[in-house]
Amino acid sequence: MQTAVQLYTLRSLDAPLPEMVRRVAEAGFDGVEFAGIGGDESAVADALSDTGLAAPSAHVGIDALESDSRGVAETYDALGVDSLVVPYLDPDHFADEDAAEDTADRLGALAGTVPGLGYHNHEHEFVELDGEYALERVVTEADVELELDVGWAHAAGADPASLVDRHADRIEVLHLKDVVEDADAPRGGRPVDLGAGDVPLDAVLDAARDASVEWVVFEHDDPDDPLESLESADSWLAERGL
Repeated sequence: MQTAVQLYTLRSLDAPLPEMVRRVAEAGFDGVEFAGIGGDESAVADALSDTGLAAPSAHVGIDALESDSRGVAETYDALGVDSLVVPYLDPDHFADEDAAEDTADRLGALAGTVPGLGYHNHEHEFVELDGEYALERVVTEADVELELDVGWAHAAGADPASLVDRHADRIEVLHLKDVVEDADAPRGGRPVDLGAGDVPLDAVLDAARDASVEWVVFEHDDPDDPLESLESADSWLAERGL
């Protein structure tokens, strides 16, 4: 497995995107996952080339994909991005059987024009529908990749390692996030540095290895010091051979 950083983690830095790419390289990671590129494709491409980092995936809003899937795909293809991931759909899209069916239809239609389309979860997709989670229903019926965020899955009460096992055939990129369980937090958990929370990350990594997951992407939604979080995450991963 290779390691990457979701650049949303660094959004509070007063630095242009190419500089963020270089910071990730300096911290020892193998790649980056984009959360937008701000129209600076040439400079970003140069930063990737200079550092040798890969860009396996990018988060792109569903409205942008539906309005111009070809243009968006061409932009990210030029940066070597293999998978475009819808990062969020609101809770109404997973609220019940009908909503899940409609969401699966919408993503499935988009997957026909966006090869490698994926979906990234938060906590609200874990509504139980006849023995499975709404998230599972949607990605299976839409036949899209699952970029499982293990932190939010755990905060929702799911077992992230079991989810990796069940959906090994559609997980190529895994979001490695740790959270402290907190019933008073808006999402049932508070993001922390890797190893400082309650997520069974070692079990997740074991499952990811068994599933031949290609990339683990570190993300911290709200770090006090993004660069310290990068260094901490790299050290934690290095201790586990990554």
